[in-house]
Amino acid sequence: NESIILIEDILEAFISPTRDIRDDFPQPLLKSELLSLEDLKVDMELQGTVRNVVDFGAFIDVGIKEAGLVHISKLSKSYVKHPLDVVSVGDIVKVWVISVDLNRKRLQLTMVNPKDKPSFVN
Repeated sequence: NESIILIEDILEAFISPTRDIRDDFPQPLLKSELLSLEDLKVDMELQGTVRNVVDFGAFIDVGIKEAGLVHISKLSKSYVKHPLDVVSVGDIVKVWVISVDLNRKRLQLTMVNPKDKPSFVN
């Protein structure tokens, strides 16, 4: 039952303290031609894995060294109270590149399709 699984997880943590449980989640189909930030272009559509969820958004692994940030305001077209209401660690999500900052090695992403019209536009 559930308590046995929890105990097994605790024991595994003592046996392999450097193990990251996020590595056990299914991996997305990544674009093989993506090797670095330099390969990314604005509006490029990607698939990635949610690696971390924080109060201000979610960090997405798109298959390069740097994880991209989806700000809470870019998780959905509608209001999001907390990122965990939309995504969880391990989720495979579709994202689009908003910006690439090569100097600061930062990647900004959105889960809102840039081709979709905002809901307030007729």
